[in-house]
Amino acid sequence: MRAISPITTLLCAAVLSLPVLAETAPEAPAAQAAPASRALTREDLEAWLDGFMNFALERGDIPGAVVVIVKDSQTLLHKGYGYADVEVQKPVDPERTLFRPGSVSKLFTWTAVMQQVERGKFDLDADINQYLDFKIPPGPGGEPITLRNIMTHTPGFEEAVKELITENPDRLIPLGEAVKRWTPNRIFQAGTMPAYSNYATAVAGYMVERASGISFDDYLDQNIFQPLGMADSSFRQPLPKTLEAAMSKGYDSDSDKPKGYELISLAPAGSLASTGSDMARFMIAHLQNGAFGDQRILAEETARKMHGTPLTIIPGLNRMVLGFYESNTNGRRVIAHGGDTQYFHSDLQLFIDDGVGYFFSVNSAGKEGAAGPLRGAFFRQFSDRYLPGPDFTGKVDEATAKEHAQAIAGTYLFARRAESSLLSVLNFVQPIKVVVNEDGTISIPLLRGLNGEPEKWHETEPYLWTDAAGKERLAAEVVDGRVTRFSAGMLGPIIMLERAPTAKAGAWLMPAAVASLVALALTVIFWPVAALVRRHYRKPLPFTGREAKAYRWVRIGALASLTAMLAWGGIIVAMFEDLAMLSSKMDHWLVLLHVLGSIAIFAGLAFAVWHLVVVWGVKRRWTAKIWSVVLFFAIAVCAWIAVAYHLVGLGTNY
Repeated sequence: MRAISPITTLLCAAVLSLPVLAETAPEAPAAQAAPASRALTREDLEAWLDGFMNFALERGDIPGAVVVIVKDSQTLLHKGYGYADVEVQKPVDPERTLFRPGSVSKLFTWTAVMQQVERGKFDLDADINQYLDFKIPPGPGGEPITLRNIMTHTPGFEEAVKELITENPDRLIPLGEAVKRWTPNRIFQAGTMPAYSNYATAVAGYMVERASGISFDDYLDQNIFQPLGMADSSFRQPLPKTLEAAMSKGYDSDSDKPKGYELISLAPAGSLASTGSDMARFMIAHLQNGAFGDQRILAEETARKMHGTPLTIIPGLNRMVLGFYESNTNGRRVIAHGGDTQYFHSDLQLFIDDGVGYFFSVNSAGKEGAAGPLRGAFFRQFSDRYLPGPDFTGKVDEATAKEHAQAIAGTYLFARRAESSLLSVLNFVQPIKVVVNEDGTISIPLLRGLNGEPEKWHETEPYLWTDAAGKERLAAEVVDGRVTRFSAGMLGPIIMLERAPTAKAGAWLMPAAVASLVALALTVIFWPVAALVRRHYRKPLPFTGREAKAYRWVRIGALASLTAMLAWGGIIVAMFEDLAMLSSKMDHWLVLLHVLGSIAIFAGLAFAVWHLVVVWGVKRRWTAKIWSVVLFFAIAVCAWIAVAYHLVGLGTNY
């Protein structure tokens, strides 16, 4: 979902998935009659697909795509669109061109985990520390982590992005070292809060490596790729020489030069490269409950357990099953996974009871993040055309709708977030707001429709909202009459949004921060301006001694505080503009900024206190006294942000 800014995209979607929104589980109440469906034939599908994809790629400025549709035990259609290499006009070949599915890779990791469960090597509900050669500390309630927690994205880890992705093979970290380098803090009790975690997935992959006695790459080759005949697929990094020539280039947009091959240190979370034809084999194996022809990668009982063991957190929302997440639509059960690297954006959807699945991938985010809406439009149009069903309907009375709209309104944070590192400042920069519209509906400005406008959600059951089309659901959890968390559509299985604490990310803090920076900037700007004016008119500073010193030092403090805040903001933006900077090579700069920034902020605060005392202790104009208060609060707000969001200290893990 590239409508979100690059920073939020990385934390909430990059090298993972923040998938397109779809509606919730099929046990919804009243529903409209289902429209008539088109027969899912190769002829009708190809005609529709050609029109949809060619227009979408041109409109979205996306160089190339691959689409594969399977039904029962056969590939119904696979086609390439556009170019795998724009410069040489090399077309996408669904049988030969490799794409990077991003977090769709996790489905292979989860399949490997379930193979080990089936063989008695793992217990889904045992403490995973017994399978590791390092220790993951207990959670907030003293509880351990289980594989079931990991596969349902509820181990409770905070977000970790350092050393996540690079294009330099020298910076690639072996899997065992990557998971031991830093264990993210656990900020939620296991099993209670969906918070998508690449780190936890990598730990599961490392467990497979240890249990099998061979490398994770070798394990996948021998136990998944070879049995399924996926000869053009690999988790290996860099990509094997035999596959390099067939790899699609990745692009920021169609007009940009191709980018390098992305290397992911937490490989089990997203390092797969595969062709459309190979992905068809994997989909068929899951649609056939573990079988592909005469080969079997999972026992039927294991596959059914993997596909049909949901975790309900908030009733009415899509749920995690074991590794897959639900994207149920039109009254049909769908299990899925999306994936994003910097340049590739993909979706895998299995209409598990209908025997139908598709894999969709593009090699660019496209113009203004077109890949996200394109994925959503493809899912919706494909579902409604070939697998239609009833929409969600219902209505609560107007008074109740308004009351509940006011109850959910406010500021929220993604559960998937950094909490103990300097990147926690992103929680402050981009909180999620729920607003009440004049007609009693609610909107979340972050979640937008294909028209780019925030969706309007109307309440159809108590604390359960539906979009105008009747296709998507939003549900909230209420504790003692207060909404504490909610989620929407396909965010629901993997990420909740919980109400922000007032002190750290309340609605007051951003306006206060902006006003503080403006006040500091004005103080810094008008300091030399006033000096030049006095010099021009040959007027001395209107006070001397202690007052003059306080005047100068508080302005030095304002300059130092402003510089520190801008430096922190600048380095974080730079790190996300160039993901290669999210690495240990930045550690010395971060330490330097932590030290100098802390000195600047707290010295500035001390000067502001001194200046406040001096000004209010002498006879000065009321404007000077008010401005001394403004400066104190401006620097105090900056200091609070620095402390609350870990901009002070010496930490270099994030």
